[in-house]
Amino acid sequence: MTTQTLSRDDRLTEALGGDQAAEGLLAAAERGGMTALLPGDEHWPAALAALAALGADAPSMLWGMGDTALLARPTAERIAITGSRASTTYGEHITRELGTSLAATGHVLITGGGYGIDKAVHDALRPSGAPSIAILASGLDRLYPAGNADMLRDVAATGLLLSAQPPGATPTRERFVQRAGIIAALCAATVITEAGYRSGALGVAYRALALRRIVAAVPGPVTSAASAGCHRLIQDGEAHLVTQASDLTALIT
Repeated sequence: MTTQTLSRDDRLTEALGGDQAAEGLLAAAERGGMTALLPGDEHWPAALAALAALGADAPSMLWGMGDTALLARPTAERIAITGSRASTTYGEHITRELGTSLAATGHVLITGGGYGIDKAVHDALRPSGAPSIAILASGLDRLYPAGNADMLRDVAATGLLLSAQPPGATPTRERFVQRAGIIAALCAATVITEAGYRSGALGVAYRALALRRIVAAVPGPVTSAASAGCHRLIQDGEAHLVTQASDLTALIT
């Protein structure tokens, strides 16, 4: 029997490694209020097909906590904003202004749920309750980083937490790499608002470039090492220079 002719329950069991493993993981998911998503489900994001076409590490299933319908919205309505964990006051200010403006025009913002710039995105949306998505490299019952646990719970309450990792999984380098691909694939554009020369956030930008998605970067002070990664993307012609939300929406439309 081919995968295409299997029932959803059988495909789910197969994806989870057999009956015994599936039973334990699904029980943990139910206790944690998680939803398992498979290709073909109503809210499975069609945008992830770009990863498979690239031959990248496309997830065979996803775990969500919150409003999975956000994944069914048009790709053009989703924008990733990310950057350095070691953000500056300047980077956080720019991020909050950009994020608030984009959310006000109906865009759903996606981050990796980390410290620094990622946190600034979600903090900016809290007062309005605008939905956002945080994609984790761990199981959704092991919120990472732990210092952002309260913020991530708020994201789940108003938007969506998403992971390719099952309950109980801990983050690894490979899982962070896969997360970067998922973030880039789900969005029409990726914006780096602040990043050092070797910032891990640049991995999302480079994956977006490989997927032929729009990449944008916000310039910073020329004396700031915290913006050196953004300047490199712009100087190399790999990112559009943006300073406000209208710059970005003009690129998408």
